[in-house]
Amino acid sequence: MALMTIRLLIVDDDPLVRAGLTFMLGGAEDIEIVGEAADGHGVGELALELRPDVVLMDIRMPRVDGLSATETLRARPDAPEVIVLTTFHADEQVLRALRAGAAGFVLKDTPPVEIVDAVRRVAHGDPVLSPAVMRQLMTQVSGGTAAPGDRAARARERIALLADREREVAVAVGRGHSNAEISARLYLSVPTVKTHVSRVLAKLGLNNRVQIALLVHDAGLLDGPDTDVG
Repeated sequence: MALMTIRLLIVDDDPLVRAGLTFMLGGAEDIEIVGEAADGHGVGELALELRPDVVLMDIRMPRVDGLSATETLRARPDAPEVIVLTTFHADEQVLRALRAGAAGFVLKDTPPVEIVDAVRRVAHGDPVLSPAVMRQLMTQVSGGTAAPGDRAARARERIALLADREREVAVAVGRGHSNAEISARLYLSVPTVKTHVSRVLAKLGLNNRVQIALLVHDAGLLDGPDTDVG
């Protein structure tokens, strides 16, 4: 069976980093490097021209940084998936990238084989975060400060679109529970949980479970104790 060829665009202001990533990722038989850019400016037009499946995006770049470029790119129809690549993992940068629709956030000191795996996973619809980043994110989501009033109100309006069971599943996802754990807590089969998660993503226009977690956090639904809901 032929492998799916993943079209990849690399965006980084350091030519040595771009060369290293091209050498490392271009060696994978299922990844094709379709282009490079040294700045976030014009990435949207370049993506329209080259039609990448995944964009590997640095954060710190001149003129237009990677977070602004991600926000612009992901707002377009049929946008490619974005993996944010950086040397640091400040909470606010992680959250902004994920709210913008990034499907992955990988540190530059991540082993090469894991970066290759991240590109593959994101191309197939799975969000990717470095373990250290995921720990920080879940701490922020489960115990961080409340969202500003306007964002909280918008989040509650979006959550109101969900049916009761979908809302319960969304909150469980926000607490970091796996499908199997949600199944046990809500007395649902695992396939039914997966169906509810898919419906939540579709109704709310989200990309992945991490964005569900961020939204229910913003809506104030993680403030209470983590109790079973039946």
